[in-house]
Amino acid sequence: MNKPKIMLAVLTCMLASTVSFAQNDEQPEMSFFITSVGGGDGGNLGGLVGADTHCQALASAVDRGDSTWRAYLSTQGINAVDARDRIGTGPWYGAVGNLIARDQDHLHGDTLEQARLGNGLHPFHARTESGEIVPGILTREYGLDVSKHDILTGSTPEGRAYPTGDDQTCSNWSNNSGGSARVGHHDRHGFMDNSWNSTHNTRGCSQEELIPSGGAGLFYCFAIE
Repeated sequence: MNKPKIMLAVLTCMLASTVSFAQNDEQPEMSFFITSVGGGDGGNLGGLVGADTHCQALASAVDRGDSTWRAYLSTQGINAVDARDRIGTGPWYGAVGNLIARDQDHLHGDTLEQARLGNGLHPFHARTESGEIVPGILTREYGLDVSKHDILTGSTPEGRAYPTGDDQTCSNWSNNSGGSARVGHHDRHGFMDNSWNSTHNTRGCSQEELIPSGGAGLFYCFAIE
């Protein structure tokens, strides 16, 4: 069996198991997802308000609009905002009921023990609001889809804002030209590291400049209640 067929078989088995799990009446409600689509204008998301509105709309489309949703994004400057302070305290579960993280310590690896154990944010658990897998490096290598593993965060590995200086947030998510944005890799694959929230910067802030490194302007959404 060639590599693409092996990969397809693995994905099929994973999907079958999650469908079975999803039929369980005890499945926790979704409180985390990766946006299935970005805002369409690169790093210009309409600021934090626009990004939150996008999260809320996508959640409402799959009958989870009863919760309040926030985008996992930091901003820079005098009134800097830390992404981790926007998303509540957990626990958070993905669209098919998988645990993403129990709390902030678990999500960000704040203690040495938590950092060693890691959280549940990886390509088979970190899915879109409708439960679809977001294409990553492995799917690209096997010719299944184009990688979209660059997830906008503008954040340090600790989930905090970067100091004022180099643009890490496309001018606080309001710019689609010049500057750049910090991204993480939801699939934990990268040349230098495998951080889910802080791996490298984009080449620019336009939609076209997000694509070459493996992005589509997607971001993480968390339910805060």
